[in-house]
Amino acid sequence: MAQLGAFVDRWSVLDLPTPPGRMVVPGPLRAYFVAGIAARATAPVLAVVPGEQDAEELADDLSLFWDDAIVLPAWETLPFEHVSPNAGTMARRAKARHRLGSQDPGAVVVASVRAVIQRLSPVPVEPIRLRSGSVHDPIDLATELGAYGYHRTDRVEGRGEFAVRGGIVDVYPAGADGPVRVEFWGDEVESVRTFAVATQRSAGEAALVAYPARELRTTEPTRQRARELLTSAPWAAATWDRLAEGLMFAGMESWLPWLAPEHTAIHELSADVTVIVFDPVRSRGRCADLRAEEADLAEALAPTWGEASPPAGEHPNLYLDLDDALADRHVLEAPALAAGPEDIGFQIRGFDATAGDAASVAGAVNHLRTRRIDVVVAMDGVAAADRVGKVLSEEGIHLARNEMTGGSAIISDGIHRGFVFPAASLAVVGEQEVAGRRRAHRHASRGRAVAGERYRDLEEGSYVIHHRHGIGRFEGLVTQEMAGTERDYLLLAYAAGDKLYVPTDQLAAVRPYTGGEAPRMSRMGGADWSATRSKVRHELAAIAERVVALHRERASISGHSYAPDTPWQREFEAAFPFEETPDQLSAIAAMKIDMESPDPMDRLIFGDVGFGKTEVAIRGAFKAIQDGRQVAVLVPTT
Repeated sequence: MAQLGAFVDRWSVLDLPTPPGRMVVPGPLRAYFVAGIAARATAPVLAVVPGEQDAEELADDLSLFWDDAIVLPAWETLPFEHVSPNAGTMARRAKARHRLGSQDPGAVVVASVRAVIQRLSPVPVEPIRLRSGSVHDPIDLATELGAYGYHRTDRVEGRGEFAVRGGIVDVYPAGADGPVRVEFWGDEVESVRTFAVATQRSAGEAALVAYPARELRTTEPTRQRARELLTSAPWAAATWDRLAEGLMFAGMESWLPWLAPEHTAIHELSADVTVIVFDPVRSRGRCADLRAEEADLAEALAPTWGEASPPAGEHPNLYLDLDDALADRHVLEAPALAAGPEDIGFQIRGFDATAGDAASVAGAVNHLRTRRIDVVVAMDGVAAADRVGKVLSEEGIHLARNEMTGGSAIISDGIHRGFVFPAASLAVVGEQEVAGRRRAHRHASRGRAVAGERYRDLEEGSYVIHHRHGIGRFEGLVTQEMAGTERDYLLLAYAAGDKLYVPTDQLAAVRPYTGGEAPRMSRMGGADWSATRSKVRHELAAIAERVVALHRERASISGHSYAPDTPWQREFEAAFPFEETPDQLSAIAAMKIDMESPDPMDRLIFGDVGFGKTEVAIRGAFKAIQDGRQVAVLVPTT
């Protein structure tokens, strides 16, 4: 629920424009302004900003005022790059397009210029929806998932995959944080439940909502276009052949400009959708930059396309012109600053306080409240909100805590840039205005790493271990046709010239070799790998016995038991300007449990550069310092 939604109705006393038109809207006021437009809209609202970070920040701030707001992301790949965009990105784009076409009043989609000027394939984006009690043929479901770009595997491990086992269909929706298991009884959906990728065990009840995992799909119009290109553009005949046959392959999206009409997300909008273009000068400049970068890439790559390929400048564009896309639409332009005396709009004031100075902040809050302006202090997290509330209370300023009834309060959801808007009798200030620091810019990832990630760095000649055949050498990826089906395989070489082809959907059977020295390769079908495994089992058993003996000895020794966390410790931790990842939170909690236990502590925290080891160590050091003990912390410089 939008915590500041109660303030949106204040726009009713203000003169909001209707497109077409132009209205000056200062940057910090954008989210509140969009919420006011959405509250009056009879159809969805599309808000366009110059850059990708602008879009993420606007959507972040908009969540304070409006519940129904999502981002239309841009691809993370470059034009002509033979790499497919992330399946999650393509699903988010499909969801945003679906929302824009839904005609739901007040649905808001925020997009960067890059996201809205990109050429689209006009394919359906309606999600596949199933819940318990639905009637649906499981064979039809598998066919629909395949048509939506989902990859069929034996075991679901990553986004955009599905597996069929009798009357059970496992699906990892491309835009979801976890997979779901659909169990059928005939054509009836008996249950839909989430399940864990690692254990494959079912958990709680859920519903299946699967948006397309690919933006370019081999529909009949696409296949027909590929057939036409076989004649008009024979320099890429091998690619057109694959597309004409209906095959989907990695990097196929890079050919979208040749296969799709000049069609963008803006072209899909109905006439009653409100389009707001923020900072129009920067937005048009960003469009020009993107088109120029694409032209430069084409010029650099054209010599590699073959003698019969079109010269640079004659290729179809991925990025289309923003003004052309908006030509027939009623658009509301919202510059951040007035360009001349004819420009009118809204004015905001700064928060007249010295950030970090409790007395100054309290004085500014008190001054605004005496002028009948409600003040909302939006801090990052519960700990920060509690700390500021306590400090303001000591200065004689008492604000409600998370009680948003349309008055002054402190909330635990932050804002990137605050504002004081006298016309609506509202001021919203955050970390930057109160504490003098920017919002936390690292978001904790809740998703699981995509299966196969550890194989991306494999090079030809690298050693690998197959769980059944032992140590072999990776000879590269090859494509083989078997039983009329073309598939990709890992080619592994073994002793005596033996070769093994491992399908890419069976990567779990292969692990990179990490022994550190060139090993002796195993022989397929021989007894050496079985003997090696048996020897390792015996050695592990011996090590386990020594570990058990060591733990018995340590159990008889007493260590130092540190005191539980104090308010000073919690305040110190709340001042960190980043959001911890789940792994960091687990490491911190485990370390504190160890420190407070009377048993000797033997915990090692390790990881790659930039994964928060120093932060964990500093928290433990501060806890020890409060306990009166001297501590040295080595902080890495790289």
